[in-house]
Amino acid sequence: MLTKRIIPCLDIKEGRTVKGTNFVDLRDAGDPVELGALYAQQGADELVFLDITATVDDRKTLVNLVREVARHVNIPFTVGGGISSIADVSALLNAGADKVSINSSAVRRPELVDELALAFGSQCIIVAIDTRFEPAAGVDFVHTHGGRRITELKTLEWAREVENRGAGEILLTSMDADGTKAGFACDLTARISSAASIPIIASGGAGTMEHFTEVFTTGKADAGLAASIFHFKEIEILALKNYLATQGIPMRI
Repeated sequence: MLTKRIIPCLDIKEGRTVKGTNFVDLRDAGDPVELGALYAQQGADELVFLDITATVDDRKTLVNLVREVARHVNIPFTVGGGISSIADVSALLNAGADKVSINSSAVRRPELVDELALAFGSQCIIVAIDTRFEPAAGVDFVHTHGGRRITELKTLEWAREVENRGAGEILLTSMDADGTKAGFACDLTARISSAASIPIIASGGAGTMEHFTEVFTTGKADAGLAASIFHFKEIEILALKNYLATQGIPMRI
């Protein structure tokens, strides 16, 4: 049985790790190089680095900072933010990233997913989907630009499309749950997981160890991603993995 993955996330703004609630009210959470090294030592399965204002600021990801983080980690390292071309991906892989995550650029030009998968292999390409439920429509819609812009794309349909275009994984973030510590959006995650044959990384809402059990069972997720509970030392990664193992969740410990 494939083990489930625990993935800390470094949301980066102006070179610092930050964390907010529902994608707003950001507060400082520490130095990304120090945090990345700490999480690698603590047994994280992977690390995600998201330059959350790169697209909004219309600039590229902070390559030098990526290179510095990569020097201090020995686990798979995913980088996202402001990526829109083969050249961008090449620069990040050369700086030490193992995978890249694209979001707004894929929505703007979906064939980018095909191009990157062809150039680098699907295993290297993660499509991040920031989603929010719209009560009037009764549907979850994809958002871009750090959650600032709603699109006409329905989340489930977009997930199917990016898989068909060659994405190797989907990083699914519930904007409604983000930062609330009230639990992952398990119903949504289960719908996406059931519709896709590629791994789904669930993000948004982790607050307790039990929430991870729920997202791996009810939510059918392949990986659980979290930020503030790790940054502010509310839950330690090894303790979480040991707990999940006692719940019958396959873990790499």
